[in-house]
Formats: sequence, C-alpha cells, structure tokens
Amino acid sequence: MLVLLALGFALVAGMLVYLSRPTTLTVAVGPRDGAEATLLQTYAQALARGHEDVRLKLNFYDDVRDSAEALQRNKADLAVVRPDVLLPENGLTLAILHDEALLIAAPEAAGIESFPDLGRKRLGVVERHAADMPFLTNLLGFYDFVSRPVGETGPETALGPARVALVPLKPGEVTSALAEGRVDAVAVIAAPASKAAISTVRAVEAASADKKINFVSVADGEAIIQRMPELQSVTIPAGTFGGRPKRPEEDVKTVGASYRLMARGSVSRFTVASVTQHLFEWRSKLAPIAPIANLMKAPDFDSTVAATSARLPNHPGAVDYFEREQQTMFERYEDYIYLLAFFGGTVGSGVAWLAQRLARKRRERIDIVLDRLLDILREVRGSTCKADLDGLVRETDDLVADVVQHARERNIDNRTVSALILAIDAVHAAINDERRTLGDAGAEGGRAVDHARTARLLSLHAPAAE
Repeated sequence: MLVLLALGFALVAGMLVYLSRPTTLTVAVGPRDGAEATLLQTYAQALARGHEDVRLKLNFYDDVRDSAEALQRNKADLAVVRPDVLLPENGLTLAILHDEALLIAAPEAAGIESFPDLGRKRLGVVERHAADMPFLTNLLGFYDFVSRPVGETGPETALGPARVALVPLKPGEVTSALAEGRVDAVAVIAAPASKAAISTVRAVEAASADKKINFVSVADGEAIIQRMPELQSVTIPAGTFGGRPKRPEEDVKTVGASYRLMARGSVSRFTVASVTQHLFEWRSKLAPIAPIANLMKAPDFDSTVAATSARLPNHPGAVDYFEREQQTMFERYEDYIYLLAFFGGTVGSGVAWLAQRLARKRRERIDIVLDRLLDILREVRGSTCKADLDGLVRETDDLVADVVQHARERNIDNRTVSALILAIDAVHAAINDERRTLGDAGAEGGRAVDHARTARLLSLHAPAAE
C-alpha cells in the first residue's frame, strides 16, 4: 500500500511539473538583419524575463523565403513569412507584423495617375527584396502588360502599348534617373510610414517641377486579390507624407504584401493564444527597441468561421485571443481530468480489493491454526493412551511457535489473538483432563502451565485493545 501511494504521489508530482514547465517554441526568422528579427528577439527576451509559460528559441535565416521553408519542413514552430514570396502549406497566421504597400510616384508632368497609365513607360524600381521584381511582374500580367528586359529599353517609341520597362534603381539614384529621363515613375514596396517610402517620395519631389507629384493608384485591388490571394489591398491615407501641402491629397488605393508571424497548424491553440496575447499586450514595451511593433495588427476577419476559412487562414489559437475565447487550464485538460477521475476510481477500487485480498491472506494462516486447534481438541477427547496425548502436545507447541513467529512479522487483531488464546487454553485443559483420567496428571501439570505462559506470550505480540 505504501509503495502504491508513493507511486501515485510521484505520478501526480510528475504531471504537475510537466504541465507547469514553460513551452519552448522554435521560431524561424528571416532576414536576420531585418526589423522583424529585432522585434522577435526583443519579444523573446521579454518572455524570458517575465518567466512566462511560453519561451521562444530564435533561428535566424538570410531571407524570408528560407524562414518560410523552415516552417514548411517542420523545422520550426513559428516563422516570419511573406506570403507572396513563399506561403507554407502548413502555416496559419498569428499576427500581421507589418504591411508593405506598392507605392508608385511620378512627376505630375508625366501624366501617370493610375496603373494602366504605365503603358509605354519606364518604371524605376527601388529593390529592397528579391521578391519585389516578381511582385511587379505578376501585377503587370494582371493588366496584360509585358515587362521588357532592362537592357533593351531603347527609345520610348520602341516600347509598345502593352510593354513596361522595369529599371532597377538604388535609393540614391531616384532623383537623377527622373531628371535624366531614364525613368518616368518610381516604385517601392515598403510600409507607407517607413523611411524607405518617405525618402523615395522626397526624391521624386526633388526631380519634379514645383515638387508636384502624382501617387499612382491601383484601383482594382479586390479583383487582383481574387487572382493572387497572397497579396492584399492597402489604402495609403491622405497626408501620410506631409500635411503642408497634403501628400497625397486623397486616400490612395493600392496593393501590397504582408510580413506575418505564422505557426504550424499542429501547434497547441492554447500556446498560440498565449504567444499572441503577450505579443499585442506588450506592444508598448517592445516599441522603444523595435518600433515596428507599432505597425502590428490582427488579421482582418468578421467572424470565427471567416478567420479560419480565409484565403490566408488564421490559427485557431490566435482567433481565441482576438475573440476573447481563450481556454482556461481546466478547459485545456478537461478530457484528461475526466479520464483521470474515471480511471482513478477504477484504480482506487482495485487497490481496495488488493488490500482486502492481502488482509485475507494474512488471516488465512491464523485460520488454519485455529481450525487445527479445534481438531486437536476433538482428538484429545478421543485419545486412549499417553503417546497420543504427547504427540498432540508437540503439535500444539509447533502451532503456537508458528503463530508467535507470524505475530512478530505482522500485526494480528485483538479478536484473533483472543480466539487463539482461548483455543490453546481449551486444548491444554482437555489434555490435562485426559492425563488425569489416564493417571498422569501430576507429571503434566507443569506442561499445562508452560502452555498457558506461551499463550500469554502470544498476547504480547498482539496490538493493545482499543
């Protein structure tokens, strides 16, 4: 019983230790020198300092494609993903770390106001990521434009109405390229409020007469997303790049890409809810070190069903946090608790049955002795010679010795001890009576006294009466 109890307590203690230890998630982060890496590294350190129930182990990669591949190959639990670069098949969204919009600016004199106006034009592209050119090429394909190789731009008349020349530019080349006529407009894929977007707008203004520029809109965002669901519709608010004069004067609709924190679908929803909760609740704590924290937002969805069935599905754990339906500890382990209660009752019944069986086994030996003493009592009355009595006396001594040894090894209840003493006294009395009948009472009187003393010795090994 003690061993079983000790094992039970050890099992419960082990379960408590296992359930209370923090869950460590591996996070694939790319690029290693990006703003996302700074954000997640700061977040991981905050979780460790706060001794939270979840911890992050960061693995850095050179490119966001590599981090997405790590998630798809199950080498990471979480990953920074840009869906238009690579969307993992097993990835579900926790949070949008930040959006990047396609920003196209052109001098007002160029007469470019919407994306279809780029036909026969040269579009300078400030490349910040290897996926920027494929992004624009796919977008041109939606409008039935064909991107012309950079080395074959030629004079403007060489560009057909369905052709657009894409010219890679460095940030410092934007003003000179516009002034020299090498490009007609400039595009950059960046967060609207980022330094890259603002500096590009300033460079286009510097090359424009009276600093008047047009922001080229992509008005067919919803239709584009139907064909390319890895993209998303973005609106650049009026005045994003300055308020005197207001630039832009009106909201500009465009398309863009997002950098997302995604998790494998097999990661516990309870753990994902905890990660998402701390990430958003600690925004003000993370922003001083990682300003990109101010750009984080929840994925857009109208209902739980819409969230989990969207074109870019969200993780149920993140939805639990956004919908304020996080699981409690009891709800998380509800099934296990019920199973433990069910099987615990069964195990308890089994232990009780085993205890009864062991107690019965301990009594069996005493019962055998008692039965034999009763048989001896009957045999004494039927004895016809002293030799028979001597044999019964020796057997009785052996039985008493056996019971005394048994009493030394384990406790015997008072009722059993009383029955043994009564049986032994009855046997001794019967033997003495028979010896007297056979004319040998004096010789056996001392022996009867010895047997009485033995019975009293047996009583010393029994527990005290209550």
